[in-house]
Amino acid sequence: LVVEDGPTLTHGEMTFGAGMVAAEKYGCADFVDPRPWAVGEIKETFEKYPDIGILLPAMGYSAQQIKDLEKTINATECDSVVIATPIDLRRIVKIKKPACQVQYELQEIGVPTIAEVLEGFATKKAAKKAAPKKAAPKKAAPKKK
Repeated sequence: LVVEDGPTLTHGEMTFGAGMVAAEKYGCADFVDPRPWAVGEIKETFEKYPDIGILLPAMGYSAQQIKDLEKTINATECDSVVIATPIDLRRIVKIKKPACQVQYELQEIGVPTIAEVLEGFATKKAAKKAAPKKAAPKKAAPKKK
């Protein structure tokens, strides 16, 4: 079972993440689809974002989200769990199966770089903020009869 960073899969529309890459690199024989065992907010996430596929999205760290993630992981029939989230879920989720944490970092390999993209956004935002606001069009006075 591969647990990925939820927003990467949902809002980022990625079809795989660091967990999938690591699992394949180290010889994972098969990937398990957690959808049949998904509960609560995890199940709702799969319904809202059906293109996630067989990866389990960790969507947040509220008490309910952690509870739903824990139930889904422990109910899923699998031999082990690969965790590829910003934090090591084993610190907050009681996983009853062998699990490992994948560490990853961004390595820029081309252009535009992250800094260039962010600079572009900042420039556009500053220009928009500095632009004079357009006045609302005046309504014509009613004609006298």
